[in-house]
Amino acid sequence: MRRLTLVALSLSLLTACGRQDHLGKEPSFTPSMKSLEHAAMMDPGLPFSTEKEPLVHSASLWNNHPQSLLGDRRAMRRGDILTVVVEIDDKAEISNSTSRSRSGSESLSVPQLFGIPQIVDRVLPEGATSANAVELGSSSDASGDGSVRRNEKLTLRIAATIVEVLPNGVLHIEGAQEVRVNFELRELVLSGYVRPEDISRQNEITYDKIAQAKVSYGGRGQITDMQQPRIGQQVVDAVLPF
Repeated sequence: MRRLTLVALSLSLLTACGRQDHLGKEPSFTPSMKSLEHAAMMDPGLPFSTEKEPLVHSASLWNNHPQSLLGDRRAMRRGDILTVVVEIDDKAEISNSTSRSRSGSESLSVPQLFGIPQIVDRVLPEGATSANAVELGSSSDASGDGSVRRNEKLTLRIAATIVEVLPNGVLHIEGAQEVRVNFELRELVLSGYVRPEDISRQNEITYDKIAQAKVSYGGRGQITDMQQPRIGQQVVDAVLPF
């Protein structure tokens, strides 16, 4: 009993620690100094080439240097920033039904078996007989009906940072965005892998060109806490079999 009390108290303390950030005040922003984006900007990595560009090319208007007039300003290196356009409009509908029924009966009668039924009838109470020695019957019926209907639509734009350039040239990007309104904080987190050639001249890339794309759109605050069931109720729902 004492152990159960300690476990319940520990769960309560952990739950309280998760909400103490916005207890009586607005939720705090995530520190930017500890993010992978800040680390990538502070350490852009080694250059692709150690050769210096000739001065005649750096002063030309027709080279592809990002600082030139007609240069390529797409994000290519660790620490560069690009815009991700998320437009999700998915719709799925699945419906199925099953039905099964079965019935059966068995009857076994022993009117004569070396005179054993007659001997048994003498022992049985008045009115009882062993003529129908065994009789079995069973029936079962099962049916099921299920359907799944999903409709999701999400349109977002977020600035992401290249946090890693893989050996094959693929870019690992991550982005985060937080907007606080009164006592509720809206959070948008995105990560994935993109090819440099899929980035447009406007330094943008669409959601469908991101491999292993992970988009989290949610929030935290007092309203979110009221919509979530308490930790004790979640534990009870997971443990009880009914």
